[in-house]
Amino acid sequence: MTTRVILVRHGQSTYNAQHRIQGRLDDSVLTEKGSNAAYQVGETLANLTFDAIYCSPLKRAKQTAELVVSRLNNPPQLQPAELLMEIDLRLWAGLLRQEVIEKYPEDYQAWRERPHEFFMVLSEPEGEKKHFPVLALFEQARQFWREILTHHQDETVLIVAHNGINRCLIATALGIEPKYYQSIQQSNCGISVLNFSDVPPGELPKPASVQLQSMNLTDHVGTQFPSVRPGHLGPRILLVRHGETEWNRNGQFQGQIDVPLNDNGREQARKAAEFLKNVKLDFAFSSPLLRPKETAEIILQYHPEIELQLDEDLWEISHGLWEGKFEREIEELYPGLLQQWKVAPETVQMPEGENLQDVWQRAKVAWERIVKAYDKQPVTGIVVAHDAINKAILAQLFNLPPQHFWNFKQGNGAVTVIDYPNGIDADPVLEASNITTHLFEGILDKTAAGAL
Repeated sequence: MTTRVILVRHGQSTYNAQHRIQGRLDDSVLTEKGSNAAYQVGETLANLTFDAIYCSPLKRAKQTAELVVSRLNNPPQLQPAELLMEIDLRLWAGLLRQEVIEKYPEDYQAWRERPHEFFMVLSEPEGEKKHFPVLALFEQARQFWREILTHHQDETVLIVAHNGINRCLIATALGIEPKYYQSIQQSNCGISVLNFSDVPPGELPKPASVQLQSMNLTDHVGTQFPSVRPGHLGPRILLVRHGETEWNRNGQFQGQIDVPLNDNGREQARKAAEFLKNVKLDFAFSSPLLRPKETAEIILQYHPEIELQLDEDLWEISHGLWEGKFEREIEELYPGLLQQWKVAPETVQMPEGENLQDVWQRAKVAWERIVKAYDKQPVTGIVVAHDAINKAILAQLFNLPPQHFWNFKQGNGAVTVIDYPNGIDADPVLEASNITTHLFEGILDKTAAGAL
């Protein structure tokens, strides 16, 4: 049984526009821009059927949810939920961000660089106490998942909330630690999609039971993906999965067999090229295998000045004796091993091939080599590779081990945006993941599923 959760951040609020800290202060409302974007979210989601809709009770989120719901067909009743309240930053709430930076410079630095250690000293009737906003919000998110996943198994749920709590919902679902709170972007009216399967009542999902299908989609509000922030110090990397092959379509394991793109895969590459044609690119890397190399070459037709560099460490996982076979053939030859791959992939050694530890190491070496080459340079480039390699790269952004392999969907022709706003010695930021809106109408990834 699968539960799908569509996660939306509220539209631009008056405090967002003024660059004020909001937290749980309920003084701000949507701007005209925020209201219009909320309507656009509703129109984007209008073809989906929801079994339940929840929102934060704070005005900016509740107003967004009401505008979204007004565009849906036969929606269920909107349910405000206290567990969707925004992060509690009560000592800063209402202040301009610049005021906080000037008045609390050390605290603000801790908030940005060590959010899991950041605390505020609050005066309570029983005396002063330390309040850890991010740690408290993570626990709030865990409690929300325990309740929602219990009550909505095999249903589709819409959640409209805030930047902070949405980050924590994504992080707690995937097993990401609080130290990476600032490494997950949530734009106003950005849409994220999470899929859960076989989660026992009252429990959090195990690594193989949850998939981030897409994160922070913003094309519906006229924004391709989040813009580079002022003062950006390091590279932006657009991670692309190659277009479809006939073996992808048929569910046939390809691994390191050099299967070319099919006609649909070339069309996906052309659409990715159109999507990225107005992005100024400064570099491009690809796996040498035909399917990513051709995808990269099609994208670079709009960027003829860029030389494509090939990196063998970006090769797809070697499936060994599985390569060229369908699932039914693998089950006949290696009974039970395919199911083990689906639920505990980190334990599988491919017959005469690789294991995920091998892939993790190759991906780490390739990624670090690319990123280091552009340290302290505010440049943008593409890296075109494969499903397993891209999954490994994404997991390692958050220091997740191979058991988290299935957490990140990477569709054929999809684009993922990764920033190093403070250089490569600081944590990267996942700005958007698995964008496929240039390939299909709507927010759901409809690319071929199954074998790698």
